[in-house]
Amino acid sequence: MATAAGTEITALLSAWKDGEPGAFDRLVELAYPELRRIAHQQLGRRRPGESLESAALANEAYLKLARAGGIDCENRVHFLALCAQVMRRILVDHARQRASAKRGGEAVRVPLSQVADPGRDADGVEVLDLDAALDALARLDPRKSRLVELRYFAGLTLEEAARVLQISVETAKRDWRMAKAWLFAQLSPPPDPAR
Repeated sequence: MATAAGTEITALLSAWKDGEPGAFDRLVELAYPELRRIAHQQLGRRRPGESLESAALANEAYLKLARAGGIDCENRVHFLALCAQVMRRILVDHARQRASAKRGGEAVRVPLSQVADPGRDADGVEVLDLDAALDALARLDPRKSRLVELRYFAGLTLEEAARVLQISVETAKRDWRMAKAWLFAQLSPPPDPAR
């Protein structure tokens, strides 16, 4: 069921794509609380002491989208998925800058709690490692990589992600299970041979 805000966002996306003056500003004004929610969710996985805040991440995503001009998004969910992708890139760039500044020192870490199976130990993982693993998964199976991005970074439900990917919810569930298992295997530390 489409909400009034979702319908208005969809109309503003179309107006923005068509170059209507002020459409992007109205779009962001309406969608900004959701941008902040996505940013807060992503930054909630960071290590203590990280300097990037949710408002800064949402604002930087806004600036990148504004520079891009009218982007073809079908609806609110598609737009939020795009915003999550932009925020992922910002976080990866931020992690690279921090790692570069510290010459290989501590990089940003995020927990895999939402990717790993519940009940399994899921310590933090480097943002750069997660990005590399998602890129590797994208080479193997782009749809599963995109699904992880939509769920993990955008915080979409399986139903919303399935809609964006134009697949059934059952296919999304199956892909989600497989992608989580693959990522967990890729990002888990190797077993200790001394044990």
